[in-house]
Amino acid sequence: MSQQELLKRVVKELEKLDVEYMLTGSLVSSLQGEPRATHDIDLLVELRPTAVNSLAAAFPPPDFYVSEERARQAVRRKTMFNLIDLKSGGKVDFWSLTDEPFDRSRFSRRRTERLFDVLIQVSSPEDTILMKLRWARESGGSAKQYGDALRVYEVQYSALDHDYLEHWVKRLELQRIWGRLKREAETL
Repeated sequence: MSQQELLKRVVKELEKLDVEYMLTGSLVSSLQGEPRATHDIDLLVELRPTAVNSLAAAFPPPDFYVSEERARQAVRRKTMFNLIDLKSGGKVDFWSLTDEPFDRSRFSRRRTERLFDVLIQVSSPEDTILMKLRWARESGGSAKQYGDALRVYEVQYSALDHDYLEHWVKRLELQRIWGRLKREAETL
């Protein structure tokens, strides 16, 4: 199945299970900035341990692979697990919502967007920028992550909440990479 079909199916199942979620990562930065190819779907989820079995059952073998044990551990430890479409190779990374203040803030600011003819909860542009900068820093300077942040900043510049960005840049200690982004950005 295509990435679009996989996303729609996963969102439908999450909504059926009453699981709060937010699409994030490169799909969202492509929507908010400059489109680029990506091989995975990143979702921040507030998944209850009791919903793990139902989610796994909605994506059964031989078409899909999800480790229920890994998913239960991820929910307990507030880490990540994935679902793989074995026919297409498509992958969904489910990131468990943590109690970290920034995680809670960005999750509370998610917005509804129409994507692939479906209403989907997505990260705000500000939070997309901040997470991309964080990933760029934590990965040792990933040009791909940094470029995504830069393009979202440039495209969304006039609509961004700059006070919010400055607040979280300080709290997340992103001043150095943030300064570089502002110097390199081409905004009107």
